[in-house]
Amino acid sequence: MEVRKEMRKIKALILLLFISSVSFGQNDSLSTYQFNDFLYLDTIYDTLYPFVDYSKNNFKFYTKESPNFEVFYKKFKDVIQTKKGKLNLYHIGGSHLQADIYTHDIRTFLQENWEGLPGERGWVFPFNLAKSNNPGNYRFTSDNHWTGYRSVKNKPKKIGFDYGISGYIITCADSAINLKFKYRKTTSKPPIQRIRIFHNIGEFPYDINFGKDEILIEKIRHDKTLGMTDVFFTDPIDSFDVQFVQKFKEVPELELYGFLLTNNESGFSYNAIGVNGAGLYTYLDNIRFEEQLKIYPPDFFAYSVGTNDGNVPYNDFKPEVYRQNLEEMIQMALRVNPHCALLLTVPNDSYYRRRYLNRNIAREREMIIQLAEKYQMAVWDLYGIMGELGSSKTWRNNQLMRSDLIHFTFEGYHFKSRLFIDAFMKFLKQFEDTYDIDR
Repeated sequence: MEVRKEMRKIKALILLLFISSVSFGQNDSLSTYQFNDFLYLDTIYDTLYPFVDYSKNNFKFYTKESPNFEVFYKKFKDVIQTKKGKLNLYHIGGSHLQADIYTHDIRTFLQENWEGLPGERGWVFPFNLAKSNNPGNYRFTSDNHWTGYRSVKNKPKKIGFDYGISGYIITCADSAINLKFKYRKTTSKPPIQRIRIFHNIGEFPYDINFGKDEILIEKIRHDKTLGMTDVFFTDPIDSFDVQFVQKFKEVPELELYGFLLTNNESGFSYNAIGVNGAGLYTYLDNIRFEEQLKIYPPDFFAYSVGTNDGNVPYNDFKPEVYRQNLEEMIQMALRVNPHCALLLTVPNDSYYRRRYLNRNIAREREMIIQLAEKYQMAVWDLYGIMGELGSSKTWRNNQLMRSDLIHFTFEGYHFKSRLFIDAFMKFLKQFEDTYDIDR
């Protein structure tokens, strides 16, 4: 409810963002741009949470220019003004992202703040059928028994599966399998006009049926090389009930790697990619990650991976290995889209085993800034915003962080989303002031 109230305030701000001649002060260098502490975020938070360093809440550039963010800004503005086109935004991390709490707030903002731009849902996965925590904004149900695999626990070489973007796989050996999807506990419900199902590679030995929506199917297209099936609908739907029926007596068990829900509408998708316990090394081991990323390429990619990488004793952490792994992930996105805007997020402050200050986060920040400079990208310094070393105890004492001193409470995640959206709006304002010189 609070997010929706704030969105109404943001709509008034948008008139200033793209139309007003009032600016923060133009500057010809992104690295020296001066931000106000608050843009859309209610200043009451300065009183509620005075320990937060709001002056650091922005997308910080360490270079004079950022060609990729300039491309993204111009495309974003064009979608807003013309009501045409799509942009795919990705955000990757560990358990913070699998829960999809603060990232769903961001998604809701992007899909509801501008009229006539519903966007599309993008990537979803039935985590609950893999016996893991599922995002609260959608639900999969099934009458069948499924076996779930998580790339952190079930290593690819041991189980013989190549994970994709979701980092999870579910399998079922039944001859007739049903799976239902529906939105829940969300106001953002983009229509579904195409379902892309990621499954076994090779000839697909299952017939697919969509029950009452079968009459709406325009065509079905299989790709045995990439292991996916596209189902096109003549009219939009907001839920589906799919059945997989074996064509023959002896067939391999059904493997599902995820679903991509798209449509013919303009707007934005915001894809939260998270695996409980994942580090950068986890995603680098997912062989089909880049292959699937090419199918739905990113225009913007936020990296919030590092909590698990750095959750080790100080002497066991190797900053240069973290840097190398992060750079490999960066290069993967740029291979898929050389113009992709990359946001490198410094992980939140945390404690190692609840007792020991985690000094590795500051070391990760050094590596992140180095890569941001090298690739002319941006940094969102959540560690600095929180108050740096040991600040997670202060957040815990203010009911924003859980007792494990790693994860946030629900209110903490929602506050985190407000900070992120404020920083995102500051980025738009910064680029308006820098590049829209003919307003």
